[in-house]
Amino acid sequence: MKTRRKPDWLKIQLPKGDDYAYINGIVKENGLHTICSSGKCPNVGECWGNGTATFMILGNICTRACKFCNVPTGKPLEADWKEPKRLARSIKLMSLKHAVITSVDRDDLEDGGSGIWAETIKSIKETTPEITLEVLIPDFNGKEEDIQRVIDMNPEVISHNLETVRRLSHEVRSKAKYDLSLEVLKQIADSGIVAKSGIMLGLGEKEEEIYQVMDDLIKVGVRVMTIGQYLQPTKNHLEVQEYITPEVFKKYETVGLEKGFAFIESSPLVRSSYHAERHVNAINLKQSLKDD
Repeated sequence: MKTRRKPDWLKIQLPKGDDYAYINGIVKENGLHTICSSGKCPNVGECWGNGTATFMILGNICTRACKFCNVPTGKPLEADWKEPKRLARSIKLMSLKHAVITSVDRDDLEDGGSGIWAETIKSIKETTPEITLEVLIPDFNGKEEDIQRVIDMNPEVISHNLETVRRLSHEVRSKAKYDLSLEVLKQIADSGIVAKSGIMLGLGEKEEEIYQVMDDLIKVGVRVMTIGQYLQPTKNHLEVQEYITPEVFKKYETVGLEKGFAFIESSPLVRSSYHAERHVNAINLKQSLKDD
């Protein structure tokens, strides 16, 4: 299939600026991983320039091989229990107001890595108590005790992505299942913590399938949703079937808000953690108005 040419609205700025250079320096000096770099995020320049970054714990090698993701697949290194405190110190040095933490899948570990997840959240909150925190977690193979271990640390937002519509889930994700992900999100929402999820467009999904995803998410209690354009990382990944226009993304945002989401981030360059600090603020503001 012939490679599709990216439209003008997908042009991005190269990373630059003093804030970007400062964060990049700390990341390299402390041997940290960020999904911003590993996932080739198109917003790395903007986010790092604004003092926001998404950190990836539990190494840089994933036990799964999802066909949309650029993170390397293979046998991960042994879990590093010094990583939580190292990351917490680094975040404090960066003077971040909001941080996002994600991880590779660690199906090789008995607890799926949830122990280090919990210790990471605890260390960050102890070191920088004023920070707000979003965690983007894997499905932990649906093990409720592992999911609960993260919930018990009480981050402001817990996110878990469906990534695509039900029909395409098996093709796009190597092991994760659509309904299992909904169960994970329900457990999060039922705990009282803000539940968030996201999908990518341009993989061959239909409009009515996107609306079904919205309905499925709202039914399990998800309050925040992100919708962005899938971009093919390498020739070995799934090909882009369609580039969705900004106008269509705006329409999905409008429909989603009408369906009941508290906040929707929907545009071509949106990724899970894009403008994540706004999601926390929007939820807090709506809750305050509701309480009044």
